Amino acid sequence: MLIGVGGAAVADCLFQCGSSFSGIGLRLNLNANSNSNSTRIIRPRRAVNLGLCVASLVTNSDSFEVGRLIGSYGFMNVTSYSGLQSGMGMDYAVSEDIGSFKVQDVGEGSVKIRLYEGRVAQGPLRGTRVIFKVYPGQQVGGIEADMMAANELNAHASLQSSPKDAFPHIQTLVGGFETKTGEQWLAFRDNGKYSAADYAKITSEKMAKVIAGWNPFELDQTIKHRRYFVVRLLHGAMRGLSYMHDNDRLHQSLGPASIVLNTVVEKDAPYLVPRLRDLAFSVDIRYSQLEDRPNILSEGLWRRASVAGASSPLEKRAFGIADDIYEAGLLFAYLAFVPFCQAGVMDSISLRRLLENTFQLDLQAVREYCSADDRLLEAVKFLDLGDGAGWELLQAMLNRDYRGRPIAEAVVNHRFLSGTFV
Repeated sequence: MLIGVGGAAVADCLFQCGSSFSGIGLRLNLNANSNSNSTRIIRPRRAVNLGLCVASLVTNSDSFEVGRLIGSYGFMNVTSYSGLQSGMGMDYAVSEDIGSFKVQDVGEGSVKIRLYEGRVAQGPLRGTRVIFKVYPGQQVGGIEADMMAANELNAHASLQSSPKDAFPHIQTLVGGFETKTGEQWLAFRDNGKYSAADYAKITSEKMAKVIAGWNPFELDQTIKHRRYFVVRLLHGAMRGLSYMHDNDRLHQSLGPASIVLNTVVEKDAPYLVPRLRDLAFSVDIRYSQLEDRPNILSEGLWRRASVAGASSPLEKRAFGIADDIYEAGLLFAYLAFVPFCQAGVMDSISLRRLLENTFQLDLQAVREYCSADDRLLEAVKFLDLGDGAGWELLQAMLNRDYRGRPIAEAVVNHRFLSGTFV
């Protein structure tokens, strides 16, 4: 979630790194001295061909030019009491007191990430625009920041391991390096600076003007374009999630801020390409990894799995996939409501409480409640399309029993996301 934007110059603290990452999958350990140009040995944890991917990454800081600071964000911790099949995300701290739906506590995570513009200045990718994602060093962010950076690098390396499998709905890692202060700089191809959260904010702020307008045709056209844009956005995001699951990776922090868009102009919806980003909490769900002791980033997920009765590797893998689908369902609900309401009427936390606490995931009851509020009518009409196809899909994704949730591919192929109703 973007919590601040401003401009700043980057201090000349960058130094000459080695030409490859070491310790991939454990932590970014690039403590080379400033005169080192040596190539490091790569020891990937995953038993897949990461060589091509890692070899193609730009890991020399001199190969980059860093521009202005464009923003910063942190991680939100939501403590939720959601029953045995809660489906909370990796970055959500779940109480040991598992029981009926109760009050959610919202807190702020400890790791703060900065974003900078930049470009590749040397080599085959010269001129390529990038977005730098900067993790603080251990002195500021602790070991958690290093683990998150390493995990994100490892996740992208595994997803980009084959050049033939280039996929448009996952953000592309270009390279990265470490500074003398221990900060981890990951460089991603710049395919847009707006997120799905930014899109929802922009559209909700314009909604009051649209509704108050004298021209009913303009309102109809705006809603029509908005419905198509949101369906395209959700379809692309779910294709990205399906690709991750097919390649043995969970996302585990899926939300509106973790989807980058190449456009927020609704008339350009045919050209929209949503891309999943923020893979710091991604989990490897290969069966060999599920038998190992979980690391600190995934222990919450597997604790919830155990509470839900998922103990074998097969059950844990199914639970993890269903956990991602639950978060995707909350994303679906967010994009079905916020862009179709005026600013301030609905936000992610209020919507989550409405779904989980007030109505305990009974979507029929949610529909009846929202239908009685004029401010929410456009959202209700959107989900009503196709004889209630939107509510049908949302109920399936938010099924209280993780075993009853669809896989990502089934969501992609659902009739609501086909676009025929909009």
